[in-house]
Amino acid sequence: MRRTASAAAIVLAAVICVPSSAAAQQPVKSFDALNTRLKPGDTIWVTDAEGREIKGKVQGLSPASLQVKSGGATRDFPPARVATITIQPKDPLRNGVLWGALIGFAGGAASCLVNEECTGDEGGAGVTAALALVGAAAGAGIGAGVDAAVKGPKLVVYRAPGASGTARLSIAPVVTARAKGVAVSFAF
Repeated sequence: MRRTASAAAIVLAAVICVPSSAAAQQPVKSFDALNTRLKPGDTIWVTDAEGREIKGKVQGLSPASLQVKSGGATRDFPPARVATITIQPKDPLRNGVLWGALIGFAGGAASCLVNEECTGDEGGAGVTAALALVGAAAGAGIGAGVDAAVKGPKLVVYRAPGASGTARLSIAPVVTARAKGVAVSFAF
């Protein structure tokens, strides 16, 4: 039975540790392509041309405008007034459940294996397997709870053409006959 529990642990670890294909998508640069990233009802953050951020739900999309419901009012954003649009995708609970189950399974099996009562000849393997399964179930529940509580990062889905996506810091030495120092510039 120990071999069965060990084999199950190895298979579970292999399934969890196999990386899934996930590639970050580049932000679209045209309102024409927004419908490939957004749909009505999505919660978004719109940063307007003046740098103000508005959180709301998508009400409508067209190549000429984006309608967002925020604070009970619907606001219309033409492309010229939008610098960036970000979303916070929902994270499936699956990875939290799987990691929690794996850790709980390993913890349950390990706690029994170090206990002499579990490792005896009289049903020790069955007790080990039972504790490993109880650990896996408890770990799955805890993993789901943690995964539900932790929010993923925001992703930029639209960036206006010419809008800078990152801040830049430049540091350069300045050495002349009259002065020695450092030139620092910050742009965003």
